[in-house]
Amino acid sequence: MGESDPNRLLNVVVDRLEVGIFAVDAEMRIVLWNHFMAMHSGRRAEEVVGRKLFECFAELPAKWLEKKIRNVFLLKNYAFTSWEQRPYLFRFNHNRPITGGVDAMQQNCTFLPVRNADDVVEQVCITLFDTTDTAIYQLRLTRAIDELDKEKEAQQRLIVQLEEAQVTLERLATRDGLTGLANRRFFDETLNTEWRRAMRESTPLSLLMLDVDFFKRYNDAYGHQKGDACLQFVACAMMGEMLRASDLAARYGGEEFVVILPTTTLQGATVVGERVRAAVARLGMPHSASDVAEYVSASIGVATVVPTPRSTPAQLIAAADAALYRAKREGRNRVVATLADCAEQLV
Repeated sequence: MGESDPNRLLNVVVDRLEVGIFAVDAEMRIVLWNHFMAMHSGRRAEEVVGRKLFECFAELPAKWLEKKIRNVFLLKNYAFTSWEQRPYLFRFNHNRPITGGVDAMQQNCTFLPVRNADDVVEQVCITLFDTTDTAIYQLRLTRAIDELDKEKEAQQRLIVQLEEAQVTLERLATRDGLTGLANRRFFDETLNTEWRRAMRESTPLSLLMLDVDFFKRYNDAYGHQKGDACLQFVACAMMGEMLRASDLAARYGGEEFVVILPTTTLQGATVVGERVRAAVARLGMPHSASDVAEYVSASIGVATVVPTPRSTPAQLIAAADAALYRAKREGRNRVVATLADCAEQLV
């Protein structure tokens, strides 16, 4: 997306994330302030953009934070801080029970250098991930272990609490660390679950497989840091097109993504695939090494099946992968759809 239209990137990508995102320039002036930050701070973007960060938020740990940001400008590299090191950057309220043991939203923070064409860091983008659930359950685990040491007679009860907390922590670990989408493990589990449901109800199940066009060239041309940021933006664009709670977008591996669409025909899945392809194109991220577009684009394979006892989820994945291969072979930056061999004609 060109510099002439910064609001589109904000609206399409940044504001749709349940993640705090803001950016500052070398003078510590705020240049970006997304909806999450506005909602939790009570300060709209119009009130803070263009003003100095520490003038707007005097309660911030100014000495520590400015040093952290300055190091990113100087070293041109990512930085990170977890809730275990520093519970929060902004003292935001959380909506968890007051019995959880934390009095403010716990946060993981990443610091991302934003470079210009001359490789000079012009801005630093800071993201705030809400880790309150993890902190609460970690606290519960620690308390449960302490109680086991103190009260042997309550051992069985505390073991149950530990198991419940562990299950919750495992659920929180189903996300891909880079993009925030579901990870491969959770994708496999969800596909198997939806497969059994579709077979039980004789309904279609569709799968989208997306590959960022010429991504290796993008990494070679712009560097792995911008490559990671590219994948994050593509993931955000995908999430923006997921209209139903039952749909699942996941990172399949590398620059490949998948979307599970339950109770969706091939025609409907193709429409979703085209929306996702167009959303990636609208990001407008320059890709000078691409042979198909001036900006980052994506090829998408779509496959649909009505599961039967004679078919397997692997067949659906293989069909989507074959459609993706066709999309690449036929010129990339397009959607190719196919019915899996065992599917009924549901177009």
